[in-house]
This record gives sequence, C-alpha cells and structure tokens, in this order.
Amino acid sequence: MSVLEQVVLLDPDGTPIGVADKATVHGKTTPYHLAFSSYVFDAAGRFLVSQRAHSKATWPAIWTNSCCGHPGPGEDTADAVRRRLLQELGLTPTRLVLALPDFSYRASFLGVEEHELCPVYLVRVDAEPRPDPSEVAAVRWWQWAEFVAAALAPDSAISPWAQEQVRRLESGGHVAAFLAS
Repeated sequence: MSVLEQVVLLDPDGTPIGVADKATVHGKTTPYHLAFSSYVFDAAGRFLVSQRAHSKATWPAIWTNSCCGHPGPGEDTADAVRRRLLQELGLTPTRLVLALPDFSYRASFLGVEEHELCPVYLVRVDAEPRPDPSEVAAVRWWQWAEFVAAALAPDSAISPWAQEQVRRLESGGHVAAFLAS
C-alpha cells in the first residue's frame, strides 16, 4: 500500500489551515503551503548544486539549491529536511541551521505555480551524495561564490526561489557565518 504525500496548507499569515495531497496541489494556481529549501556544504566549504529530475512536475531539469521538499502534517520542518536529504541524496546532516525562517515566494513555470512559505536551512554533510534519479538528474559541488554569481546573473538559469534565497542569504551574511563556525 502506498501512502500519498500530503502538504500543509496555510493562511496568508502562515498558520496551518488544512492538508491536501501533494499531487493535487501544484497547478496553474497553487494554494499557499509549507515547504523548505536546504543548502548543503561539505567540510571543505563546497556547495552541492542539484538539477531536478527531468520527470518532475514542477521545474523539471532546472538547476537549484541542494534539496527542497514539504513537511508532512505534524512533521517538524528540520525533521523533514533530514528525511528528504536522505531520500533524495542519500545524505545525513552533521549540522543543520535554520537561516531564513520566513522566506516566502510565488513563481510559475510551464503552467505550474509554486506558492510557498519555504524556510531555508544550511546543512553540513561529511559524505558524497547518492542521488535518487527519480528526484535528482545530476549534482555538482561548486564554490559558494560560483553559485552566487550564477544565481544573481541577469540571465540566470537557476530556479527562481534559489535566486531570491541567495540574495537574502548573501545580504544577511548567513553562509559566511555558517562556514566560519
């Protein structure tokens, strides 16, 4: 028996108001819901960039941050980050820090909208990724400055949420502080 993945629906203030099956939520107009983004770094300070699987319903084949996902009903967001990192990339965090608790965005691509409250986590790992090909087409280790330049370029091919997250991570000095500690 397979279990349907559910997302937590939110009111405009970010208060949970219900749940819905993930498969039915993302469409031309998507209700506001809870998600997360994570940025994975290794001990050398390299950043793990991922390309979404070509079969993904939202942003297929787009290069983005390391891992995204949705906490299930009643699931702590940090626990959801750990769960998805293991499922998508075969990684277990050695350190997890909430950097942008109130990040929110709305974007559309190929007729599918994202509309999420999406807390952003910085993650340290000490292993090489083992991507699940149904979730991740490819991964690459980049220097953080290289990703920042790609995300902030006027013709950026990086996901729209990562572009804005990078702006906020950089302006707040979050990654520099994380890597220095």
